[in-house]
Amino acid sequence: MDRQNLTLLTDLYELTMMQGYFKSQNNQTVVFDLFYRRNPSNGGYAIAAGLEQAIAYIKELRFEEEDIAYLAGLHIFDKDFLDYLSTFRFTGDIYAIPEGTVVFPMEPLVKVIAPIMEAQLVETALLNIINHQSLIATKASRVVYAAQGDGVMEFGLRRAQGPDAGTYGARAAMIGGCIGTSNVLCGQLFDVPVKGTHAHSWIMSFPDEYTAFKTYADMYPQACILLVDTYDTLKSGIPNAIRVFTEMREAGIPLSFYGIRLDSGDLAYMSKKARKMLDEAGFPDAVISASSDLDEYLIESLKLQGAAITSWGVGTNLITSADNPAFGGVYKLAAIKGADGKFIPKIKLSENSIKITNPGNKKIYRIYEKETGKLKADLICLADETFTENDFILLFDPNEPWKKTRLKPGTFTIRELMVPVFLAGECVYDSPKVMEIREYCLKEQNTLWDEIRRFANPHKVYVDLSSRLYDIKIALLDEHGDM
Repeated sequence: MDRQNLTLLTDLYELTMMQGYFKSQNNQTVVFDLFYRRNPSNGGYAIAAGLEQAIAYIKELRFEEEDIAYLAGLHIFDKDFLDYLSTFRFTGDIYAIPEGTVVFPMEPLVKVIAPIMEAQLVETALLNIINHQSLIATKASRVVYAAQGDGVMEFGLRRAQGPDAGTYGARAAMIGGCIGTSNVLCGQLFDVPVKGTHAHSWIMSFPDEYTAFKTYADMYPQACILLVDTYDTLKSGIPNAIRVFTEMREAGIPLSFYGIRLDSGDLAYMSKKARKMLDEAGFPDAVISASSDLDEYLIESLKLQGAAITSWGVGTNLITSADNPAFGGVYKLAAIKGADGKFIPKIKLSENSIKITNPGNKKIYRIYEKETGKLKADLICLADETFTENDFILLFDPNEPWKKTRLKPGTFTIRELMVPVFLAGECVYDSPKVMEIREYCLKEQNTLWDEIRRFANPHKVYVDLSSRLYDIKIALLDEHGDM
């Protein structure tokens, strides 16, 4: 995790292709799009994340002496190519959708415009970084939505697929809306709140449960959440917690943040029983926190059952996105710059229609209903096209183009999504702090209709193509379809 230069974090074929381009003197400027095809968990949206780490990767992109020596030892690269790599630096442009933005299938999250050797090299690492963090941020946003305003804490580090996944996954979970993480390294690196209680082993290490609770409360009176299910939740755990809370109050210790945590059993039943016991004892503001293999579906179910839980700790199913463990982002060539300086659109065809790409050098507009502020559609167009709120805008489904909507000026607002990140190899973008991205992400999610955010059969947000881009795509389909 200490290695900042991740240049060799790539698939071998990126380097063999680079050598092929080098030997054939083919280093033309190209456009690559990083996008995904399906929303995770059959949902209605995703959350873009990972850009800060992608920026750090590009900034440090260089082949050290030991890297060159290793590649030479593979005996597949020629000396002249390795000499080229020894002075390699990224010189291209990168545009991206900012972290925390809600995004949809087929629209570029990252656009790379660079000589093809440079654009090819960065493919694997960009996909690795953006795919992982976008996946976990999306999962977190779903869990937070299910919690309906209750706090959600991420604490999946011990179940994550390694230190990087645990730490950067926790970062992404914070972007998605979590209020804190148990991961102390993540807290240090990204200045996010760290939270936690204690384990069953704490209780078991003392002669009895009451002594364990009392000792913990004496040390942490301002953050006293007691784990009550080590022995018997209703007969022992909650009564002992109430005893400690009562003694704290009688001693004049302010009960500013206190309560219990449930980690097993029927959480709906246990939480309702716990709430009744705490209320009757005079502690109506005591927090009832729950953990135990939670995800958005179980939280939603517990809410429907009237569970009295007010705080949620989510681990394994969040940090691994257990029901959908891969984001599925891809990186495809979209255009090549011709001798006249204009980009020539390129398209990838497939028997599977979802794998057919959108050609050209593109940008994205997001359109909102002016009256509600809710998201209406995204419009992908060519980079030289401009749309404003004073225009009539024709929206149509590129897969079913007879489905059309004509927006009148004054009925919508519009903004361009992608921002410049690197220009001529120099970074021109300052990444916000994680907690700032989190606040932006929560606002972004509030632009979605509830129908888009539901877990079962969510409403689809349309990602449309401009008429010019659609015509180019159809022409390319016709051209290659005749071959």
